[in-house]
Amino acid sequence: MEYAHSRRAESPVYAVEEPTTLLPFLLSSVKGKSRNNVKSLLSRRLVAVDGVPVSRFDAPLSPGQQVSILPSSAPRANALPFPLLYEDEHLIVINKPAKLLSVANDKEKVRTAYHIVTDYVKSRKVGDRIFVLHRLDRDTSGVLMFARDPETKELFQTHWNDMLTRRGYLAVVEGAPKPAQDTIRSFLVETDTHLSFSGAPGKGAKEAVTSYEIKKAGGGYALLDISIETGRKNQIRVHMKEKGCPVAGDKQYGARTNPIGRLCLHANELSFTHPATGEIVTFKAKMPRDFNRVFR
Repeated sequence: MEYAHSRRAESPVYAVEEPTTLLPFLLSSVKGKSRNNVKSLLSRRLVAVDGVPVSRFDAPLSPGQQVSILPSSAPRANALPFPLLYEDEHLIVINKPAKLLSVANDKEKVRTAYHIVTDYVKSRKVGDRIFVLHRLDRDTSGVLMFARDPETKELFQTHWNDMLTRRGYLAVVEGAPKPAQDTIRSFLVETDTHLSFSGAPGKGAKEAVTSYEIKKAGGGYALLDISIETGRKNQIRVHMKEKGCPVAGDKQYGARTNPIGRLCLHANELSFTHPATGEIVTFKAKMPRDFNRVFR
């Protein structure tokens, strides 16, 4: 059984090109609206930054971020600010936008997928909870799944590799890896500065397996269809760097270019055995439109 998110009505989108804050950016970008109109949009949470509603006038903006105006008719109380791919009493699956943390860190506690989805389920039933099953990097978009009950969480955590049948990604990389199709196997070691690299098997080293195939190439870039057998931290980014073809926008792992103002990595597919039905289910999130811009 296969699921993909439905199309939404298009909202005006404005690209941030230099550091600023939200109110002055809106005043200079949104035509035909007065200062009071813009403030009203903010107070009604009808302005989204990278897909997440924001009401702070002084919210900081960075180059590469996208600001959109949401339709005033959109239901806000029980709605998520990003596509909901699937929901039942056991699981909830979303298409996480780039620039949004999966879970909190030392610097950000509230603007996370976990916090937003928690608010969503609690808005309909006080006391409802969600549980983290896996994570995506802040700059990685795509399919992200949470459990709705402790039993489902425990089942996935105990049998994750047995239950998952595919974790698929799309990546735009610099250059084109050779051969055009390959499987990379290595042992990843994490440094004190939280960077990973391939090293010898041993204490602290974790095996990582990444398969890729070039889907198209041009202009110094290649689009890869990637499948990972293991979910090691930054494994795609490390393996592409070590292939000499870092993910575009990944300065941390050696990329020289940043064509769309974000890491060009998208989790486009997640397949697994549903814990309640025993059926193989597949959730897909279409490739972000800005990936295509790299090849124009």
